[in-house]
Amino acid sequence: MTDRLGWPIYNSMWQLRRDTWSNLEELCSRLTPGAGGVVDPTGSKAVLDRVRELLATLEPMEHYWGFPGRRRFQQVQRLLAGGDVSGLCRLVSDINRSLVNDSFRGGVGLTSPEQDGAAQPEQPRNEAAGRPYFEVLVVGELTSAQERALREELRRLRRREDEFVYELVVVPSFTDAVTAVLFNFNIQACIIRQRFAHRSAHDLSDLGVVLDERLSEESADQPPDQRAQALGRRLHDIRPEIDLYLLAEVAVEEIAGRLGQDFRRVFHAREGSLELHLSVLRGVAHRYRAPFFNALRDYSRQPTGVFHALPVSRGKSVVDSHWIREMVDFYGLDIFLAETSSTCGGLDSLLEPTGPLREAQQLAAEAFGSRETFWVTNGTSTANKIVVQALVKPNDIVLVDRNCHQSHHYGLVLAGAQVSYLDAYRLNEYSMYGAVPLREIKRTLLELRRVGKLDRVKLLMLTNCTFDGVVYDVERVMEECLAIKPDLVFLWDEAWFAFARFHPVYRSRTGMASAKTLLERLRDPEYQLEYARYAEQLAAGSDGPVSDETLLDTRLRPDPAKARVRVYATQSTHKTLTSLRQGSMIHIFDQDYSQKAEETFHEAYMAHTSTSPNYQILASLDLGRRQVALEGLELVQKQVECAMSLRDAIDNHPLLSRYVRCLTTADLIPREYRPSGIDQPLRSGLTNMMTAWHSDEFVLDPCRITLSIGATGIDGDTFKRTHLMDKHGVQVNKTSRNTVLFMTHIGTTRSSVAYLIEVLVEIVRELDERFADQSPREKAARAATVEALTVPTAPLPNFSAFHDTFRAGENPVTPEGDMRRAFFTAYDEHLCEYLTPAEVTARMAGGEQVVSATFVTPYPPGFPVLVPGQCFSSEILEFMSSLDTPEVHGYRPELGYRVLTAEALKPDTAATQH
Repeated sequence: MTDRLGWPIYNSMWQLRRDTWSNLEELCSRLTPGAGGVVDPTGSKAVLDRVRELLATLEPMEHYWGFPGRRRFQQVQRLLAGGDVSGLCRLVSDINRSLVNDSFRGGVGLTSPEQDGAAQPEQPRNEAAGRPYFEVLVVGELTSAQERALREELRRLRRREDEFVYELVVVPSFTDAVTAVLFNFNIQACIIRQRFAHRSAHDLSDLGVVLDERLSEESADQPPDQRAQALGRRLHDIRPEIDLYLLAEVAVEEIAGRLGQDFRRVFHAREGSLELHLSVLRGVAHRYRAPFFNALRDYSRQPTGVFHALPVSRGKSVVDSHWIREMVDFYGLDIFLAETSSTCGGLDSLLEPTGPLREAQQLAAEAFGSRETFWVTNGTSTANKIVVQALVKPNDIVLVDRNCHQSHHYGLVLAGAQVSYLDAYRLNEYSMYGAVPLREIKRTLLELRRVGKLDRVKLLMLTNCTFDGVVYDVERVMEECLAIKPDLVFLWDEAWFAFARFHPVYRSRTGMASAKTLLERLRDPEYQLEYARYAEQLAAGSDGPVSDETLLDTRLRPDPAKARVRVYATQSTHKTLTSLRQGSMIHIFDQDYSQKAEETFHEAYMAHTSTSPNYQILASLDLGRRQVALEGLELVQKQVECAMSLRDAIDNHPLLSRYVRCLTTADLIPREYRPSGIDQPLRSGLTNMMTAWHSDEFVLDPCRITLSIGATGIDGDTFKRTHLMDKHGVQVNKTSRNTVLFMTHIGTTRSSVAYLIEVLVEIVRELDERFADQSPREKAARAATVEALTVPTAPLPNFSAFHDTFRAGENPVTPEGDMRRAFFTAYDEHLCEYLTPAEVTARMAGGEQVVSATFVTPYPPGFPVLVPGQCFSSEILEFMSSLDTPEVHGYRPELGYRVLTAEALKPDTAATQH
């Protein structure tokens, strides 16, 4: 079972292919040739039968890769049919080893006459060594002679000074092309000829690959150029980074005018291949550029005299030191050669980039699908504060998820916003929160509209995905919110979701991709007609204005004449992609950026950005962008595969599954938010995953594996510190009372997954052996501990309310509050006091409102239970008393909670602190 794009369950066809070649080599090594090197058919029949089965598995797949290529694969088949065991084993071993260690990228097999029947080129085989290798997909119905001629022509055009070397993959049909770009990560460009079939001749269903051929069927009767356009758009949807080229046979000028926006270049099919060859190389070179990294590397090689800051520059203060020479030994000299305060000499200024930094950020915008991208060298905490300060002025109302990262809370304090906290759904059994339901967001907006405050609402801030992997339907949230507030600005905190752009399933739920899709829809004439019909139908159901209840129950659509798409996303590149620590990015897709936000963004960026940014972080961001622009899909797909392998290994292990289990979508997302009704989308096939990701309000990122450990009788913090980190050196993402969160990323390997399984098995085996020898009394005590960890304790608290002193108006009816005023009121010591939990309870029992003077954040769950200006509630106190964690920021055990005094809550007193 697979999704309609063709992604198999658990492992991709790429991994199946690699494993099959490895298994084939192992089987061949077991074949014993007799006299003359001919195999004894009676002694090796079972092995030979299995070899034939594996070759039958590989046969349809090998059409989609440049190495080893169809000709060489056919040679393998001929050797088997002829009984040449020695030749078979030698060739299979060569192929498999080239695949395992990627040596084919250095030229192995690229020029072999067996591969494509061509004569040996003039270039020596090792000339490709050291140059990056990629493959170019050619889509068209070519005869064998035509294909051979095309390969020979392009090979003749190779030059020693070419930066890259590439090989062709030729497929004849629409669905073959889709299959190739899905599974062959080496493909970096695609040449589409006007004549191609719409359906593949290969049946991959036995391999778990089922493609949706509706698009190819729909385009079957269209003119050739329209069919080529449909295919190009399909390939772009799957892998937008691939360069597309069109070979037209007639009216090339007219076609270029109509289709030029869908292709990098349009060529005449009969005018030779030199320009096409050069364009392919140039297209890949564009993504391969790393302007700032190259500039910094070049600068480090220049002789310079440093009469500026940084004694460590060029290693001057370190190399000749008598006491800290190990610094150079540990870090190497290059990092000091590249350390400088200079913004000239080929370098650039992050605050006002005009050279390589500006170019590098523009390349990042292309890669991540934004209109503008800015780099941040002190993490997404700062990125969030920059965006908030750029967009929000004092007394603007901001809607924000209460269990968001602390940087949002502090950013709102600095901006002086009126904060309206949104409550996420609660998962009391696991002591964690999910995400904010769309109905809650709409309800808050409609309430503010009802009291005449909608014009003050400026920004909606949500975390996508959450710490625990819950992902919003970003496009739908923005669509329905814009139907109520057409100029609402969105900030999506994607600190843990930077990788999502580079996988076709994940991409649809990212801020930048959703913004682009939404803007295209609003500009579509068909949508404008559709909206007119929708508005008419909505109004027809009511005598007067449409009621709020009706709007809450209706899938709302934005008015294309009024809605403005203004979307910002902050990403911790260093968390999920390649970057040094604290490397982050701000991505912007804002229709009104130049008119309404550019100047204020610049000021906010200047306010929070160091004038001495770390150049090593900037260079790593540049290279990290280059990496995902060229191999992002491959890396993310391997990340998903590792996650599914980890889940399977845990849940299918007879001993592990008795004590721990991986929580599923059904565990972490209530049924009411999953109209698809699919409990485990990825495990039941990626067709189901695509269905869920298309229709469900929330979905679960499979790469975030929450392990339920309550049955071990060990709490999450102890399991993490004592059993995983201290004993085995295993780092984990976070814990709750009875869970541990693991995550896979692009650096996760199959070996690291195997090690984690070994560690978990060892931990559980030791527990199992200890439990087996326990006395009845010890078993009873253990059962009580397990029950305490597996039975929900005090429910997680929702946001109570801001005290009326920090709310607008004499009789405030909406929940927003001035957290900044409360925050700075607490700067006056005589307006604060400490109360123990018992004293807080007693005062509340006497009818007094007790108000927090600070943020109170227990770890876990790691979000503020109380914020400045918020009233204590019995629900909050009950939850805090149930916690067994020693780490509670904002609470001092020897003193208690820091609260505001009655004097501080007098309106006149608090007003003076604003």
